[in-house]
Amino acid sequence: MKGNRLLVIGIIMCTFLLLLAIIGPYLPFVEKELEEASRVRFGEKNDILTAPFSPSQEFPFGSDHEGRNLLIVIIAGTRDTILIILSITILRYILAIPLGLLASRNHGFFTWLVSAWNRVFSSVPTIFSKMLFLSIPVLVLDDNRLIWSILILSLIEVGKVSFIIQEETRLIAKKPYIEAGITVGVHPIRQLTHHILPNIFPSVIVSFFIDIGRTALLVGQMGIFAIFITQVFVQGGAFAAQMENTSLNWMTLLGSTRKDMLSSMWIPFYTCLAITLTIFTFTILGEGLRRYFDRSLKQ
Repeated sequence: MKGNRLLVIGIIMCTFLLLLAIIGPYLPFVEKELEEASRVRFGEKNDILTAPFSPSQEFPFGSDHEGRNLLIVIIAGTRDTILIILSITILRYILAIPLGLLASRNHGFFTWLVSAWNRVFSSVPTIFSKMLFLSIPVLVLDDNRLIWSILILSLIEVGKVSFIIQEETRLIAKKPYIEAGITVGVHPIRQLTHHILPNIFPSVIVSFFIDIGRTALLVGQMGIFAIFITQVFVQGGAFAAQMENTSLNWMTLLGSTRKDMLSSMWIPFYTCLAITLTIFTFTILGEGLRRYFDRSLKQ
């Protein structure tokens, strides 16, 4: 890692983010602040103030619409946000890696499947595809919406990732040592485990971390369009019902972005800042790993 500043910075930022996700919700002051939050407060002149409250010494980032300290809400929501983003990306690669390897031949069902999958979802902006599927009424009302949402968001880009792995595998398969192994009769499984996988591993790892950043961006965009992953259908009366969010993840804070930009711009600003730092964290880590693997290859 010597001389690779991006990798060092990426590891430090990623470690901090993961520690915040693990211990953040359990910090004593976080639970206390969330429990004592109130929508109504009295100002310095005994005037009545209603949430959201603007940034002040008491609320460095301001408050949300429930009167909760926005900084505390962001800390408490780190775990759910990171879990959602990582779950989507990990599941995507679990499905894409074997599919890409199976499609590395120039013909066959898997080759056609990866090509078609990639073309279909590459022809439409990813955010629109995700919004379309997650807005299906059956999924909106389903009790397992979180699971369905993670599965759908993973599947949409499986074709793209599989295509990248397919191309990487094809390049490795053309190397002289692979062709020599085929000539002398090396078993395909041995070729896969000893030559192909070790050679595509660096590019897959780099792509994986950069993809985490891209997933954070896309999930944040869904929050701006008020398409939430964690929500339940609550009956408010005989003829009234509404959707309620069941998580403190950062995307839910962006649900009223258009209104907040005019009246409480600190809510979308600091939420977007948290998402942006997450994107930068994994992108920097991915680029740092790319430089590390490139240097190792040259040596």
